[in-house]
Amino acid sequence: MSLTSVTGIGQLIEQVHSYCPEADETIIRRAYEFSAKAHEGQTRRSGEPYLQHPLAVAGILTFLKLDETAIVAALLHDTLEVTVATQEELRAQFGNEVSHLVEGVTKIGQIPFQTYEEKQAENFRKMLLSMADDIRVVFIKLADRLHNMRTLEHMSESKQKQIAQETLEIYAPLANRLGMSWMKQELEDLCFQYSKPEAYSLLKLKVARRGEEREEYIQSIIHATREALAEEGLTGEVDGRPKHLYSIYQKIERQGITFDEVYDLAAIRVITDTRVNCYAILGLIHSLWPPVHGRFKDYIATPRTNLYQSVHTTVLGPQGEHIEFQIRTEYMHRLAEYGVASHWRYKEQTRVENRDEKVFSWLRQLVEWHRDLSDNRQFMDSVKLDLFHLDVFHDVVFAFTPKGEVKELPLGATPLDFAYAIHTEIGDHCIGAKVNGKIVPLRHPLNSGDTVQILKSTSQTPQREWLKFVRTSRARAKIKHWLKVEEQKRGLALGRRLLEREFRRHNLPAGELLTSNDLVQVAADRGYESLEEMLRMVGYGRLSAAMVAGQFLDPAVRAQFAQADAKGSVTWATAPKPVKAVKVLGGRDVMMQLSKCCSPVPGDSIMGYLTRGRGLTIHSVGCPNLQALDYEKDRLVEVEWDSQVEGNHSVKVCVLTVDQPGVLANVSSAIASSEANISRAEITTREDQKAVLDFVVEVSNILHLEKTLEAVGRIEGVISARRIRGWEGSR
Repeated sequence: MSLTSVTGIGQLIEQVHSYCPEADETIIRRAYEFSAKAHEGQTRRSGEPYLQHPLAVAGILTFLKLDETAIVAALLHDTLEVTVATQEELRAQFGNEVSHLVEGVTKIGQIPFQTYEEKQAENFRKMLLSMADDIRVVFIKLADRLHNMRTLEHMSESKQKQIAQETLEIYAPLANRLGMSWMKQELEDLCFQYSKPEAYSLLKLKVARRGEEREEYIQSIIHATREALAEEGLTGEVDGRPKHLYSIYQKIERQGITFDEVYDLAAIRVITDTRVNCYAILGLIHSLWPPVHGRFKDYIATPRTNLYQSVHTTVLGPQGEHIEFQIRTEYMHRLAEYGVASHWRYKEQTRVENRDEKVFSWLRQLVEWHRDLSDNRQFMDSVKLDLFHLDVFHDVVFAFTPKGEVKELPLGATPLDFAYAIHTEIGDHCIGAKVNGKIVPLRHPLNSGDTVQILKSTSQTPQREWLKFVRTSRARAKIKHWLKVEEQKRGLALGRRLLEREFRRHNLPAGELLTSNDLVQVAADRGYESLEEMLRMVGYGRLSAAMVAGQFLDPAVRAQFAQADAKGSVTWATAPKPVKAVKVLGGRDVMMQLSKCCSPVPGDSIMGYLTRGRGLTIHSVGCPNLQALDYEKDRLVEVEWDSQVEGNHSVKVCVLTVDQPGVLANVSSAIASSEANISRAEITTREDQKAVLDFVVEVSNILHLEKTLEAVGRIEGVISARRIRGWEGSR
């Protein structure tokens, strides 16, 4: 779905009046004039006046048919960030509601963050929490991101890839979560275009060529469907919808197939008047062409969490090709295209808690996560995981409590996920479950229709091992929160014992000092927010108990600790030289090694994890092993790649090819021509006449790796070429 870009205030007002004739034209013009004055003299990278951006954002919101308040906020959404305008001015001229929306959308550029990832995590956290208060915040933010993506060609190549990746991970799935399929698809295709330009151009060309060949075939299916509907007296509009490029690319990558093996490049959509007719039309289509086993999904009876409703079926059409049908009512169609925005009204109340329970349960969950997960990265990772499940796992599991209450879970979810979906307390004390009357272990995968009875014990507590098999972000967040709290308790108790022992060793009154204001002052002097925080650092081994106790000794005795204190609080074991390509923020010289599980290379976002006596292990930020440990925040250390140091890094690469002579030689030649060295190679032939080539290659950085993979991907016979992490397997 596309929409015309708004370029003038007259056009904007005209579009607002087309769906809301009673809208106040005066306040919209005032907002436009305020924005024009605030942004006067500012231009975008394209050279056009900056004012065109908020105008375009407001225009996108008219396509969603949002109210005048949201339109006004869209026109003003950048005034607090890039102009001298203040929130007090906005509040005085446009009211509290508009001011609140603009504040929710505004980025937090004033806060000094150590890394780009940390800044983006904080920005995203604020946006989502504002969204839980008034969902119009995220509508404006999504429209802002969409227009930025449409004009991304004016940015540098590295910035294009960075913004495209962020959009693909967060904003496109978020649009999907809110049911706005057209926006999700456009964002994905734009991300695909900038993140993988060569693959995008090649696929676009292939689809165009195939489209010309298949147009007549698709039209014949549409014509046959229309005739059958007329003969049966069923109401229904029938049309063909081409699938967007990124979804085709995903299918090729996930299934390991060639483009020529993709048949369903288009879906046939039937829009009717009633739910009953949806099922009647389904039966009619199955009478015309045989259905493909396992390709039927009823999202009318069990809607997705984003309210999407439709009946999906795939049939074996003429010439033996697979044809996908989507059958829905007009109301369902509006929901599918516009999502939450299709029925949102602001006349009465804007608070979430009085809206549709199913839509906004996820938003209320965000607030809960906000309380439990103090670290921005943890919060963002939990949200991303939840978005990922909805976006990728279209096949969800509907399991039932013994009382018949249904719980929607992602494919692969376990009884433990089910327990946490009911209540945190039930999840924390879960020891097993009965599924359909039979006792099963906690990691047992659930199927749709299962009745699940949770077995619990007050003596049971969350285990670190649970993080390895739970599938829902809620369960993962709750487990991490419990482990973090327990780790803090243990660290506090151990720190107190160690310090008490140190006090007694120096014949100091341990009981008195541990509760004294003097010890509180020592904690403050060392930069800790509380005495408890300092004690935890002692318990974690990051602060020496002797150094703390030394503050209460005579100056002559205390001097012997000064030298040790200047070197830092952690005693490191004798070790090889630090990894030269990585440096610790703050400049501390410690031993470190790159993690073998994720094999990070320069360009990957990285984080160090402190292991006593072994120094730092450097992980990629997305590494599951790091995520399983990130509740121990005090052991995470900020690190970054040293751009001044060059070197090669080992990366595992998997290439899926057609099994034919000469392919290995061509792949090896492509890797060599990319100036990457092969240190190991392994070949496996599959039964489906395809071959898997596993390599370990030496590359200098992530861009070098991407260029190498792109060179391999261009070879005839190569189906896919991708990086393999330690937790992944070859296909």
